[in-house]
Amino acid sequence: MEYKYLDKINFPSDLRKYNKDELKNIAIELRNKTIETVSKTGGHLGAGLGVVELTVALHYIFNTPRDKLIWDVGHQSYPHKIITGRKNKIDTLRQNNGLYGFVRRSESEYDPFGTAHSSTSISAALGMKIAKDINKDDANVICVIGDGALSAGLAYEALNNAGAMNKRLIVILNDNKMSIDKPVGAMSTYLTTLLSSRSYANIRSIIKKLSKNLPKSLSTTLYRAEEYSKGLISGGTLFEELGFYYLGPIDGHNFDHLIPVLENIKNNDIDKPVFLHCITKKGKGYKYAENSEDKFHGVNKFDIETGESITKSNQKTYSQVFGEKLSNLAEVDEKIIAVTAAMASGTGLDIFSKKHPSRFFDVGIAEQHAVTMCAGLSTEGYKPFAAIYSTFLQRAYDQIIHDVALQKLPVRFAIDRAGQVGADGPTHAGSFDITYLNTVPNFIIMAPSNQNELEKMIETSLLIDDRPSAFRYPRGYGSNLNFDQSDQTIEIGKGYIVIEGSEVAILNLGTRLDSSLEAIKILENHNIFPTLADARFVKPLDTKLVDFLVDNHKYVVTIEEGSIGGFSSSVLHYIHNVKRTPTHSKIKNVLFPDRFIEHKSPDEQYTEIGMDSKSLAKHILNFYNDKIVSINKFTKSNI
Repeated sequence: MEYKYLDKINFPSDLRKYNKDELKNIAIELRNKTIETVSKTGGHLGAGLGVVELTVALHYIFNTPRDKLIWDVGHQSYPHKIITGRKNKIDTLRQNNGLYGFVRRSESEYDPFGTAHSSTSISAALGMKIAKDINKDDANVICVIGDGALSAGLAYEALNNAGAMNKRLIVILNDNKMSIDKPVGAMSTYLTTLLSSRSYANIRSIIKKLSKNLPKSLSTTLYRAEEYSKGLISGGTLFEELGFYYLGPIDGHNFDHLIPVLENIKNNDIDKPVFLHCITKKGKGYKYAENSEDKFHGVNKFDIETGESITKSNQKTYSQVFGEKLSNLAEVDEKIIAVTAAMASGTGLDIFSKKHPSRFFDVGIAEQHAVTMCAGLSTEGYKPFAAIYSTFLQRAYDQIIHDVALQKLPVRFAIDRAGQVGADGPTHAGSFDITYLNTVPNFIIMAPSNQNELEKMIETSLLIDDRPSAFRYPRGYGSNLNFDQSDQTIEIGKGYIVIEGSEVAILNLGTRLDSSLEAIKILENHNIFPTLADARFVKPLDTKLVDFLVDNHKYVVTIEEGSIGGFSSSVLHYIHNVKRTPTHSKIKNVLFPDRFIEHKSPDEQYTEIGMDSKSLAKHILNFYNDKIVSINKFTKSNI
């Protein structure tokens, strides 16, 4: 597709050559380019469409990259990437060796701070501003944060500190969900433009100076009259009390509103941090995204004309299996409560929320609060399930230890997005939950190998009422194998033998069981017939199963979808420090390497890690140096 304006814009310096009246047309093209790109690559669409005008206006008014622009989370950064030197690479978004789906310092000088987890922008921006003041650098530092991200405690810690320091930091609230104040109107826009101007700032300054020379009662009255009259008209009393110069709300899609206000902010010598409140529409300009904000927050490849996903599947995801199972169990157990942190649909709890609205709680981006709230619920006899992505649960580690585990409270952690997550890359990978939970006393930790086992583990967790428990599962689809024909609950700390073999054993934890089965078929071509066991539990470890494997096999391979310090570390600790009889088995641990895995498809990631079927077979063949042959000739069609 040809773009009259956008084809000539490679950097913000090109953008600034156009007059203000042309910005509307540029925004239209930038929005279309964003839709065109994401339809081919998948990614976060709605947030980016909602900030197209704001993106253009910020780069038009401010001297980026000298002026630093930080996008909180980075969901909304695709339009920013297009006009900051990456337009010709935008079709590689989220692909192997392509552009990152969030913001990354190494990618561009226009990305001054890496983001992907929410609510970090204000803290980072304040640090940059302090450094610039020390260096006597008058460059502006601007951060854009969404209303959802603003709910996190980290954001308020930063606001509080910034207000107290009187640093001229610029914070822009991208409010695309709900308005703190009344709807935007012409009067509000006019007043915001006025309030951002140098003349108003001067008048305000005069009022404050005068108040210092008046009797205390009069000065207090004058000051309050000025502050609260402004607050009644344009809102922002909270931010004013935190020490910010509040402006807004304004229409974040209207250049006639954005440009003069941003110009005034840039040119005004305001001696305190500025808080600009912009109202935007998530998915703006694409009707399917506007009408279904949740659906178009993160999307797979889709048809632009219909808005329908090209990669639809009739399979259930692990998240859907979790949501449906928990919802069904809640039909007969009124003590079950579901809690999530701004990820209702992502965790499958949108299913639960519809059936049991009074027992569903979305606390927003507040993982720490979610965990401690669940702890409180459990003290009153309820059975809370905290459904949180592995990478986000990291934020609540102190609460997990102090508020849950130390008190042995039976909070159930449904850890979604465990393992590698594909195109979202290292910031969203669930690499560390096995390790960070494994170090905490009083925990029971489970990992299903398939969707059937996930259902069993949900039921099992309900029976654990004397300590916290967790079960982890990956993003996307999985098999529904049922090697274990036992009841719907699982004996705590017990794995099982899937296939009985000889000489070499595979001890699997998690969803690499399918790959292990394929690896075994490859190995049979070498007359190697491994035993395959599914551990199911990280903690407590099934020591009898470990004993059987190491005492009866020359070689043992452990497999886990996590970092060092997790399951395999527990196995080795047991063998070398607890096990009473020595073992002469050679042991190989297959786990995530000590580095972050870059974004690409999940299959590509697991091949790189060495957890695909061919790699697993090779790990075992390496025990038999004299038997090794090329395994490239063995394909899935041969298996």
